[in-house]
Amino acid sequence: MKKHDQLMTRDEACKFSAEWLPAWTGNHPQKVASFYADDLFYSDPAIPDGIEGKSAFVAYLSKLLGNNPNWVWTQLDAIPMEGGFVNKWRLDAPVGDKIVMCRGVCTVKFKESLICRNEVYFDTMPLLSAIANWNKRNHATSVSTHMS
Repeated sequence: MKKHDQLMTRDEACKFSAEWLPAWTGNHPQKVASFYADDLFYSDPAIPDGIEGKSAFVAYLSKLLGNNPNWVWTQLDAIPMEGGFVNKWRLDAPVGDKIVMCRGVCTVKFKESLICRNEVYFDTMPLLSAIANWNKRNHATSVSTHMS
């Protein structure tokens, strides 16, 4: 990768994402964290104020990926910006017997060749609604099973 203060090309962003995004599938927090600087800043809709530092990030990833090991992230496009790129992505999130598809964007800024700032934005409503509905169905099923 070029020096971090130069404009990243679309091809460079796509090449980086071809390795980085698949690391988010499975429950491998350390693998994901290996793409990030020690002094990183990360935010997403669940933590809009963000977290700082690799140890806090790994702790967050351990819970997130542990609960969602089968999420699959796919890059739709990359838009170069100074010091990184805007990543347009798709998430296929298994929820019970359905796959919930979400689209979003995130900014990816680099310090040297590691991500130092990653801010994720997407509408969580479809995902949260699917999880709530699945939990409600499972709770109703388990209650009726226990009453029999």
